[in-house]
Amino acid sequence: MEAGTQDVVRAAGGAWDALSALAVAYGFSVLGAIILLVAGLLVAGAAQRSSYAGLKRVRGFDETLARFFSQILRYAILVLVGVTVLAQFGVQTASVLAALGAAGLAIGLALQGTLQNIAAGIMLLVLKPFRAGEYIETGAVQGTIEEIGLFATELKSSDGIYILAPNSTLWNTPVKNFSRNRSRRNDIVVKLGADAPLAEARRIVEDVVREAAPKASAPAPSVFVSERADGAATLTVRYWSPTRQWADSGISLSDEIADALAAAGIPVASIA
Repeated sequence: MEAGTQDVVRAAGGAWDALSALAVAYGFSVLGAIILLVAGLLVAGAAQRSSYAGLKRVRGFDETLARFFSQILRYAILVLVGVTVLAQFGVQTASVLAALGAAGLAIGLALQGTLQNIAAGIMLLVLKPFRAGEYIETGAVQGTIEEIGLFATELKSSDGIYILAPNSTLWNTPVKNFSRNRSRRNDIVVKLGADAPLAEARRIVEDVVREAAPKASAPAPSVFVSERADGAATLTVRYWSPTRQWADSGISLSDEIADALAAAGIPVASIA
């Protein structure tokens, strides 16, 4: 019995020594992992804040992109910290990185459309074919830009309807930006009535345009005969105006032309 008891005691002592050695070894590993995690979190946060502040100081760099890239940097640092912590416990980091790569590939394939929108959003924010407040037309989408996000762009149509367009649809089609240039050309078509005195009508329209057309650093306004049919003529008024005055100037100038021709007794079929 004494020999059996001694064997048990020796076995228990050996097991305790082994557990103590494991506890010491893994205790240092756990302590090191905790230190790495805390330091990694602090470094990742500091890197995100400093990169965001630095990108915001770059002239013309979009704030959404600055926030996006700073978050990407933070997550990249956290992934490296996680892999390093696993290495503290003897995990093969090569297999972890391979698993992360495979998972990233699977996620990329599953979210292919979403990633296309993100890539398109980055290109839109970098190249800036349009900005908030500008009126655009692209494909079946047209309206005033409200906000450009990483996934989609918000617009408001001319009749106040909310539009959410995926960025890929805006990036992969030609875009007409009606607000980007400082001046725009406008054409007003005046269809005179039958047998209207063309020379007098043209002179009256030229006088109105000379006085009322908005001034822009572009070619001077012109009035010319664009069509003759069935004894009636069509005058086209072509002028340039500042972009912000384009719509209002067309309405007011059309009204003034109509009033001047009516006062002279010249029949007008339509003005558009």
